[in-house]
Amino acid sequence: QQQQQQQQQQQRPAMYAVRSVAARTALRAAAPRGGLFTARALAARWKVSTTIVGEPGTPTYRMKFQDDGKDISPWHDISLFTGEDGVYNALIEIPKNTKPKMEVAIKEEKNPIAQDIKKGKLRDYHGPIFWNYGMFPQTWENPHEVNAETKCAGDNDPVDVVEIGSAALEQGAVEPVKVLGVLAMIDDGELDWKVIAIRKADPLAAELNDIADVEKKCPGVVTGIREWFRWYKTPDGKPLNGYGFDEEALPKAKAVEVIGETHEAWKKLVGGETEKGKLWLK
Repeated sequence: QQQQQQQQQQQRPAMYAVRSVAARTALRAAAPRGGLFTARALAARWKVSTTIVGEPGTPTYRMKFQDDGKDISPWHDISLFTGEDGVYNALIEIPKNTKPKMEVAIKEEKNPIAQDIKKGKLRDYHGPIFWNYGMFPQTWENPHEVNAETKCAGDNDPVDVVEIGSAALEQGAVEPVKVLGVLAMIDDGELDWKVIAIRKADPLAAELNDIADVEKKCPGVVTGIREWFRWYKTPDGKPLNGYGFDEEALPKAKAVEVIGETHEAWKKLVGGETEKGKLWLK
């Protein structure tokens, strides 16, 4: 019985929007004339499960993703888009109030979620992160392209998302989120955008439509995010992180622009127009 419970915990199905090659073909064929599917319609079509390999808290741990029994990449195969303006699919890597530094392994085959390793040691935050943290699939911050405003190139990762809702979301969850704003963090000379968003299903989501609403309805949250990410590496002897744009949290329109630009960069990457280096692509 204990073994059966462990197997059930290790394979957790969930309804996600996926856009593999076969999925795109079927989606185009079945899509309503003149428009895209809603997030609910997309989710109803694709059942994605996650499987745990290895032991949590060890270098062997991997969360792998499957669609209809076939391994997929959460970076490349899960759709960024939900069919609703300003709402995108976010993949949760680190649930709120946890410490292990989990991330999509962009250099490994099929890009499973794993715990980051630096200098041979598993990385943990020195204190829990207070928000759900993850990435936007099908985005990429191009390290070969310098941003005109910050004079920094991208950090070679998918775009990060900080989800400020009330619920702790499971690792591996794919959630439609409303984009609210963005911080242009500078980490070791690289541009590392932090998109601020809220889960569409959160009770407060209807009241938040832009970054000014966050400042009004959730005072201290934007400052908390900015300062948490400014200081979080200092216990390891690293300098404070900085921010472009006079450290302002930029509005929704800028965040949507960033997501669009990094999606185009991702398309060029997977299309072979950009040097991939050690990244694993489809």
